[in-house]
Amino acid sequence: MSATDLVTTELTITGRIRTASNATFLGTIGNATVVYKPMAGESPLWDFPDGSLAHREVAAYLVSQTLGWGVVPHTWLRDGPLGEGMVQLWQEQDPDHSAVDLIATEQVPSTGWKHVLEGLDESGRLVTLVHEDSPALRRMAVFDVVVNNADRKGDHILAMPDGHRHGVDHGLTFHRDHKLRTVLWGWRGDALTADELAGIDRVSVGLQGDLGRDLADLLSAREIASLAARCSTLRSAERFPAPSGEMPAVPWPLF
Repeated sequence: MSATDLVTTELTITGRIRTASNATFLGTIGNATVVYKPMAGESPLWDFPDGSLAHREVAAYLVSQTLGWGVVPHTWLRDGPLGEGMVQLWQEQDPDHSAVDLIATEQVPSTGWKHVLEGLDESGRLVTLVHEDSPALRRMAVFDVVVNNADRKGDHILAMPDGHRHGVDHGLTFHRDHKLRTVLWGWRGDALTADELAGIDRVSVGLQGDLGRDLADLLSAREIASLAARCSTLRSAERFPAPSGEMPAVPWPLF
C-alpha cells in the first residue's frame, strides 16, 4: 500500500488496547494493520503541552528515518473515526523473545546481556533488570538520547523475529529539558561506534534542511534547538551518557 493510500483510504477501528495510558486502538487501512491514537484521547500531562503527543510520535519517526536505522515503524498523522491522530504500522513481534527482562540475579547469563539495576521483588528475592547486548538495541539507546525519550519501558521495545528491534510509544519525547528515562542504561560510559556517530551527524545536518523544516510543523522552535544541542553534546562526548539530574533514570513501571 502506498503512502498516499495510507492517508486517504478509510481507517476502520477493530479493537482497543486497554493497557495504554492514552486512548489507543487497533485498526485497518485496506490490508494494513495499524495502531491509531486520536489526539482527542490524549491524557493531559503537567510537563508536556496538551494535544502534542501525536506530533511527537511523528517527529520521532522522522528522526529515526534520518538516523537511518529504522528504529520507529512507519508513523504518520491522519484523520480517523475519532478525529486526527497518530497512525503507525502494526509490528508482529517474536512472542518467544524479549530484549529486556527482569530475572533472578543468580540466573543472569554471564554474556550477551547488560545489567541495568538490581532490587528486591515482592517476595524479597534479589532480581536484576537486564537488556540484551546487541547492535540493534544500542542504536535504539542512541535514538532515545537524541529524542530525549522520557518513557522507554521494556514493553516499548519490540523484538522482531529477524533480529531487528522496533521502538514504539514516543509521545513523551523532545522536551526542551532533560527527561531521559529508559531501561537501556547498560552501555553508559561506553564509546559510540563510527556508525552511531555517523547517524548523529545525519540528524545534525538534516536539522539544517528537510528534517528541520518537517519538524517545524510538529515541535516548537525551542524543542528543535534542544534536539540540535543534544546531538552536538553527544557527538562531542562520543560516549553513551550516564544518568544525571534529580529525576528518576528509569520509567515506572519498568514494563
